Amino acid sequence: MTSHFFYLALFALGVSTVFGVLLRDAPREQVRTAGLVFGGFVAAAIVLGWLMYPFPL
Repeated sequence: MTSHFFYLALFALGVSTVFGVLLRDAPREQVRTAGLVFGGFVAAAIVLGWLMYPFPL
């Protein structure tokens, strides 16, 4: 349960919650914005990790 993906999702959840609360006024819009930001964070991390996979250290 202490994988990199778990920590990524935990961080994305915290940041997206703060962004949703700060950027929107209505609770429904806050939840929608937080969900979009969360999905964007996770999707971007997966895509960037996939793109960097072929390059060795």
